[in-house]
Amino acid sequence: MLAAAYRNVCRHPKTQRALLKCFTVSKCARSFSTTRKFDPTIREFVSRLAQKQPSFKVASKDVHVLSQPSEFYQNLLNIIRRARRRIFLSSLYIGSSETELVNALDDALRRNPGLHLYLNLDYNRSTRPGPSSPILSLLPLLRSYEHRVHISLFRSPKLSGTMAKIVPPRFNEGWGTWHAKIYGSDDDVMISGANLNKAYFSNRQDRYLHFSAQPALADYCFSFLRTVSGFSYRVLANSASDGPVLHWEDTSVLPWQIQSKAERVLSQFQMKHLLSSISSPGNEEQANASDVVIFPIIQAGQFNIREEEDTLSMLFDHLASREHCIDQQPVMNLTSGYFGLSGEYQDLMLKSNIGCSIIAASPKANGFYGSRGLSGLIPEGYTLLEQRFMTAVRAASRSSPSNVLDGHNISLREWERDGWTYHAKGIWLSPSVDTPPVLTLFGSTNLNSRSANLDTELSFVMATSSDDLCQKLQEEIQGLHRWAVPWRGGERKIRWRTKAIVGLVGGML
Repeated sequence: MLAAAYRNVCRHPKTQRALLKCFTVSKCARSFSTTRKFDPTIREFVSRLAQKQPSFKVASKDVHVLSQPSEFYQNLLNIIRRARRRIFLSSLYIGSSETELVNALDDALRRNPGLHLYLNLDYNRSTRPGPSSPILSLLPLLRSYEHRVHISLFRSPKLSGTMAKIVPPRFNEGWGTWHAKIYGSDDDVMISGANLNKAYFSNRQDRYLHFSAQPALADYCFSFLRTVSGFSYRVLANSASDGPVLHWEDTSVLPWQIQSKAERVLSQFQMKHLLSSISSPGNEEQANASDVVIFPIIQAGQFNIREEEDTLSMLFDHLASREHCIDQQPVMNLTSGYFGLSGEYQDLMLKSNIGCSIIAASPKANGFYGSRGLSGLIPEGYTLLEQRFMTAVRAASRSSPSNVLDGHNISLREWERDGWTYHAKGIWLSPSVDTPPVLTLFGSTNLNSRSANLDTELSFVMATSSDDLCQKLQEEIQGLHRWAVPWRGGERKIRWRTKAIVGLVGGML
């Protein structure tokens, strides 16, 4: 029945609303016993989100919140070594000198003849010219296991025609990248914002959540990557030369004209999984053991997929509607290594009455600090965006005089640790200043204009009723705040050329 309904939805978009409404009514009835376990601050929001996004119920004992880059790396190597059926990795790129990681993949493939490796990477970032081009380090795997290694390179169609020919490497990444960070094997999956190179394994701070023994969630992530492979380049080994062959398989559409196809297949993908979530009642024992619910949200602005924006708008609307219904005032923690909220997100925050503590990267903790050429101005560009944001905060009378989180004001701090850079991103929502988070948003999004409009992102909203998991999320926040100091951006001078560049390409930051 579900398959027939899904085919009907795909053929007749007008049927979608009626069919979905029918399913959601039954979903609401079945899920009440689950959603009522959540804190009243988020209970109605979780119920509403379950009507719009696919969802996965998880036991909190299977959710592991990691805090250090070294933990992330060791966990990555461990799930690769344990793999028997599939390894699926999605990242902006794999560093050209990651010999240990590539050797671990090679060893897993050699020991398990039935194992397949799937890699989804960004085209422009992975094919930078020169002997250290990231794609070259993967060719030995492709040659040794030609039929079991599947490498897909996503290329943003935003840059096309003459511009695609004249914009040089590195700069061409400014028009959008593949940005989803998913690291899975068999039924385990890690979600992060980290890429796959040495800094992210040692001294570049990010967030990392590992979900163990979760076949449904792992299948979703794997299927998402295979769906995107349908409008990506396939990498083939070239026996006649040292370089790869980049093959475009879909002859029905040109690589720079994939917008309509991508919008259609991603929308259908989400609808299929939403209907599956709605029609899978589970049993009472599973429902009682599941004290976590996870919602995947796709943001791909250039394909008119804006689930992240819709979700955050729904969240702020929900919180505003409850202002007079609760005794405690919810508070939010937010962080981004590239802080520059999109206009929509800034408006949501400033028009709300929710207190928010924000951590941004200090200039020295920005990954572009010390870079040569124009990219060396990027940290200063983010300082300019922070200054503009704080000006808007003060104009809205929302500035925190003590720079401490309270129930109404907004504070900005900057993360700085000697020898480290900062790449963490996400949101945590707590019922009050004195209680740990009951909801978090995590994944690849930087919550800025670039993430909203140019990059292709996959993030997740996770709600929990587990006291233990809530405490771990609180410890995650505290770990990030350990290296956060009061924002000093207002004291920094911005050069005229930085202002000019931000004026031209600010949406690409």
